[in-house]
Amino acid sequence: MFTHLRLTNFKAWKDTGNIELKPVTMLLGTNSSGKSTLIQSLLLLKQTVQSPDRTVHLNLGGDEVNDLFNFGSFDDVLNQAAEGARQFAIGFDFQRDGSDRVGSGSFDCTYGRTSSGGVAIQTLDLRAGNRKFRAIRRDKGAYSITVNDEATPRFKGSHYAPERSIAFSADAIADLDQDGPAVEDLSLAIRRELDGIIYLGPLRRNPERDYLWNKTKPGEIGIDGHSAIDALLANALLKGEEQNHIVHGVSHWLARMKVADKLEVRQLGRSSRYELIVHRDGVTSNLRDVGIGVSQVLPVLVVAYFAPSGSTIVLEEPEIHLHPLAQSVLAELFVAISRQRKVQFIVETHSEHLFRRMQTLMAKQEVTADQAAMYFVERDGKAAKLLSLELDDYGRLKNWPEGFFGDALGETREQARLMFQRQQAAKQ
Repeated sequence: MFTHLRLTNFKAWKDTGNIELKPVTMLLGTNSSGKSTLIQSLLLLKQTVQSPDRTVHLNLGGDEVNDLFNFGSFDDVLNQAAEGARQFAIGFDFQRDGSDRVGSGSFDCTYGRTSSGGVAIQTLDLRAGNRKFRAIRRDKGAYSITVNDEATPRFKGSHYAPERSIAFSADAIADLDQDGPAVEDLSLAIRRELDGIIYLGPLRRNPERDYLWNKTKPGEIGIDGHSAIDALLANALLKGEEQNHIVHGVSHWLARMKVADKLEVRQLGRSSRYELIVHRDGVTSNLRDVGIGVSQVLPVLVVAYFAPSGSTIVLEEPEIHLHPLAQSVLAELFVAISRQRKVQFIVETHSEHLFRRMQTLMAKQEVTADQAAMYFVERDGKAAKLLSLELDDYGRLKNWPEGFFGDALGETREQARLMFQRQQAAKQ
């Protein structure tokens, strides 16, 4: 999982500092404040490591089929108030389970603009344990390679240019001799961490009345959840040890949210088409005929069980079209699934109900400060500003952000004042 994130001069962020990420991390804040940018920085790296061009330094997007986002140009990414060198930086720390050769490490990369308008790595730092590997851009596209804090580079040349932001070139690995396998393992661990990001955006597909299943399991859910139903069908219909575990898991949380009793996959005759049936209060309905909230939360529930152990699930506005109780239950989902399935959730949300339930879970000691982090993002002039929300052992917020969720206590006081005022007037 990702344990820290760092951004400098990246879009709305001048300097985030070292943001601590937990198994469940919630990002709250005002509209257009910079919450989504925190998520997009990781997605930018993910689409870079998955680029078919291994020589690319940063894939800003443009391929509507294969890319997650189109970030535009270097100038679109660079913070408008950036001072000095026109560069931006992305960094993160990570920790993996014991099966990997590299249990933990860090990535830090600074990017600059080339004369042709492209993006080039200026410095790349990869760290694991007490070993640090650095590539530094020199004149005319040449790079020098150093290990730890060596004053003199081991070698330099254009053929030592890093690849896909995270990897040293084959020539650099070969010339690093005994350190070559170490930096190669580190790059592989970083790639696995980025490949393990599963992103579900705020705009999800509308439901269909029935679905054609091609008898295969999808490789991913898709940023709009378009393959969530395929994942459900595969889990229900393919024979295996975990058959129906996604269907049962989704049904459990739909019932907890009180939006349905259970979900059923039903074949249409003897065809290859299937419909999703929603059971509630003894009534069965096609998914197309129930409230939009069910179909919109379905990909969120599916991805929670579909994601492999060790994945990072990134969600934007998972609460969309859900009533308040259902929004609250999402907090329980994130905490329970993160613990049960060893997956990480990074959630951007506007839901006060989701946040309030997280407070309650902390008060109940069902989640601790080591397992969950919550941040509030707001604008400070042109720049984004991050506030770490501090909760005590009873879930009470010590540093409430002014004006975001409204003033519930103030509204109650005003209602009481007006009631008393009207009662007094009636007596006169």
